[in-house]
Amino acid sequence: MSEAFIDELRNALGNGAVLSGSDIDARYHHDLAGNPAPKPRAVVRPKTTEDVSALLRLCHRESVPVTTQGGMTGLVRGAMPNADEIVLSMERMNNVEEVDASAGVAIAQAGTPLQKLQERVEQDGLMFPLDLGARGSCTIGGNISTNAGGNRVIRYGMTRDLILGLEVVTADGTVLKGLRKYIKNNTGIDLKHLFIGSEGILGVVTRAALRVFPAPAERQVALCAMPSFGQVMALLKLARKSLGGDLTAFEAMWNAYYRHTVERVRGVAGPLPTHHPFYVLLEASGSDAERIRDGLEKMLETAMSDNVIFDATLSTSIASVAAIWRIRDSSVELGRSFPFAARMGFDVSVAIDRMEEYADTLDARVKAIDPQAFTIVMGHVGDGNLHPSVYHEHTPDKHDEFEKLVYDLTGEFGGSISAEHGIGISRRPYLKMSRTEQEIETMRTLKRALDPKNILNPGRIFTV
Repeated sequence: MSEAFIDELRNALGNGAVLSGSDIDARYHHDLAGNPAPKPRAVVRPKTTEDVSALLRLCHRESVPVTTQGGMTGLVRGAMPNADEIVLSMERMNNVEEVDASAGVAIAQAGTPLQKLQERVEQDGLMFPLDLGARGSCTIGGNISTNAGGNRVIRYGMTRDLILGLEVVTADGTVLKGLRKYIKNNTGIDLKHLFIGSEGILGVVTRAALRVFPAPAERQVALCAMPSFGQVMALLKLARKSLGGDLTAFEAMWNAYYRHTVERVRGVAGPLPTHHPFYVLLEASGSDAERIRDGLEKMLETAMSDNVIFDATLSTSIASVAAIWRIRDSSVELGRSFPFAARMGFDVSVAIDRMEEYADTLDARVKAIDPQAFTIVMGHVGDGNLHPSVYHEHTPDKHDEFEKLVYDLTGEFGGSISAEHGIGISRRPYLKMSRTEQEIETMRTLKRALDPKNILNPGRIFTV
């Protein structure tokens, strides 16, 4: 890539849109944990879809690889550049362009932070239900690229279920104008699904039409202490039956997660004792405040009388809702509370009725490698997603062995090695644990058709 080509980009997009050399800030080539990657040759920051199209048209002509970046909160190094790549940063395409309350639709540019969209639709009495801990930094485009899940999947589904239409720029600069504001559209192949969860390897999402919902009048959160994982499953069954569509979240925490979080994370208070084997955070929400409160209280009374739960506490205010959720949302802070770097977090899906066996087997195999190592487990149990972590202070050289152990075990249990974080680069060697060779080759076929020069996020998910 020549300096003349970078100058051509400046001429096409404007001088302020293109950074190079010492003007490239470290944030464009460091991940969430601060780990570095090679500095890219240039960082391009478009303001419009037309800018993105012009950039990709030029890069396609010269076969210059491009890495697309959003909020840089990814955990699989998918947005980390190589030295010969250009970074396409969506940070200046960050506007919520329209909120249509009657249709339940919001139009947002791909670089819009999730929290900015949430706060904008709240002004109209609406809610965008996708929610995760990185809400203040992650972007809509990044959420789409990994098909993000988060805390409310049990009720509203994954990101895929919240998208009505997309505007996408393909590798050669072609703009696909699929920004439609309605659900029903049976006019051939629904192309938007090619670009949801494909981590930017098939095209660059520039704008999205998103489903928004009336904001609930009432949110009630309960934290329950459980004697066994069998009771966790029993409570999930009871909650589905008793609360129906009002059940918004069902999060499980093994004892080690709850205990360590309460004891080690500053500002977290545990409303229940720390000796119980399992804890469940469940949330109900809806338009009828009295019905939500009564329904949740009756369900908890039934669970208590049937010995499904040992103990429980119910939120009494907005502040107490936030305080209970703070326990569940403190996984990053918990990891950082340990004074050593030898820790690893994972994002897997496993059938709910095999989760306890999975977690117990994982812990046993980790200790077989290092008796002083330990695991901490929590996750979105209501939709089959676990986030186990491995802590191995005394065997930092065993990182690769522990990583292979986790993914091999996930394959043995017929699970997914990535429930919501994506594959990127770091999980690419293990894709075969969750996908067949035929499936992976079909993905390659799509990649070759839409990006024949392999310039969009090359090497992510798989190699071509």
